[in-house]
Formats: sequence, C-alpha cells, structure tokens
Amino acid sequence: MNRIVFAALVALPIAACSNPGSTGRDGTAGNPPSTASQRAYDRATGSGPTSADGTRNNPTGTAAERSFDRAAGTNTSGAYPSQSDGTRTNPPGTAAERAYDRATGSNTSGAYPSNSGGVPQR
Repeated sequence: MNRIVFAALVALPIAACSNPGSTGRDGTAGNPPSTASQRAYDRATGSGPTSADGTRNNPTGTAAERSFDRAAGTNTSGAYPSQSDGTRTNPPGTAAERAYDRATGSNTSGAYPSNSGGVPQR
C-alpha cells in the first residue's frame, strides 16, 4: 500500500506539469496570453490584457533572456534572429572557437570549412 501511495506522490508533479494537446505557446487555446498573475494584475488595475509572446509589443522570450541576448550577442530568446549562429553577421561557433580555428588551422567552429591539413587562416 505504501508503495502505491509513494508512486502516486512521485507521479503527481509529472502529471500536473504535462498538458497534452497544448503547444505551450502563449496565447494558444488552453494557454491564454501572459501568466495567471499578470492576468490578475491586469484585471485589478483595469489595464488591457497583456499580449501574447512574439507580438509587436511583447517580443519573444522573457526580459531576462532578451537582456542576455543583447549582452552576449545570442538568440536564446528568439527575439534576435539576426544574432543566430550561421548568419552573415554571426558565423558558426563562438568567438573563442573561431580564434582557435584561425590559430590552429582547424574547423572546430564550423566557420572555416577550407581549413584542412592544419593550415592556419590569416
């Protein structure tokens, strides 16, 4: 009996977190825009509803993710696709990997496919 109760208690958080049929995206059926606390705040203050992620006035990702992206030049949040690896302005790999590739003639980062045979790029 104790094993069954224990198994149920272990499975409860997993079952509670899973939401079959939901894409998990803000503003879709079964997942209204913003968080429950934000919606409660909107109702209490009489302000309009907070827009879904990825809309013009509420870009993709959290503010912390977007801050990280701006500071690190990444696209963790999805709000800065021009900063993704492999674009014209941001070649594959990190700056450290590309520096290593140039110094050793390797292609660890994927940015220097012409590096073969240990010929360093200058």
